[in-house]
Amino acid sequence: MTTAIQVSYMSVNPDTFFNELRDAVENDRILLPSLPEVALKIRDMAEDEATTSEQIVDVLAQDSSMSARLLKVVNSPLYPTSVPIDDLQLAVTRMGIQSVRDMVMNLAMKLMYQPTSVMMEKKFRQAWNTSVEVAAICEMMASTVIKGIRKEQALLAGLIHNIGILPILLLAENDDYLFHDEDEMDMLVMSLQGRVGAMMLENWNFSDDLVTMVRECYNFEYSHEGSANLVDLVQFALLQGGFVPERMVPDEWSEIPAFARLGVDVEVDVIHLEENQEVLENTRHSLAT
Repeated sequence: MTTAIQVSYMSVNPDTFFNELRDAVENDRILLPSLPEVALKIRDMAEDEATTSEQIVDVLAQDSSMSARLLKVVNSPLYPTSVPIDDLQLAVTRMGIQSVRDMVMNLAMKLMYQPTSVMMEKKFRQAWNTSVEVAAICEMMASTVIKGIRKEQALLAGLIHNIGILPILLLAENDDYLFHDEDEMDMLVMSLQGRVGAMMLENWNFSDDLVTMVRECYNFEYSHEGSANLVDLVQFALLQGGFVPERMVPDEWSEIPAFARLGVDVEVDVIHLEENQEVLENTRHSLAT
């Protein structure tokens, strides 16, 4: 829910707009999307090594909609099984607490993209569809190519990489000129969604690796020590999926640190390989639950 906030044309300056957005949030003139209580509870419980699967099931059972969606996912091609699973306890035991935590958060993300007006519906739908495609590529890579990143974690990274667009749209909606100027809006979103998204995740107490991913995923000069991380994975998905504005695409992909750490051949269009198409489609279908 938002109140009418006058945003001047000059606020198209990214820093000015960000300051206005932060001020609006801090003074409750615009409300950031909130996560379902069950998702927050399970996330917090999963941090405690003493938490049992039975305790997770007890919390899930309090939200029949989330429980039904989780059962649908665990019976999808993402988790191949010869015997259908219709019991929450079996589902949690099979997936494991950490995977359940991430998948519940994945399922909760779709609830963030509920438009507040008819005018917002198209933009929210476009943003959600992009996040699903990026998530599908991330999951495919984590399942088939990249070691050390769980597929549920990869999915979550893909789904939230552009979460910062939501409050940007909510504030920009009050400026008819800005909201309907596609070029100006695109420039503003690309300039700010990392900062705004990181602010949201910090507000939700998300882990540092996810906050960093959201903040840096469009920074193709970003480098770090160690093996491939979520930033590298999402950058790969964004570039190979064609979700980066042409003006921001680096000339030489071979010089992008993420590709070197992932160990992938920049000349190979991985997502269009026939053997990966079924994996991608299965993930898209699962996220449509």
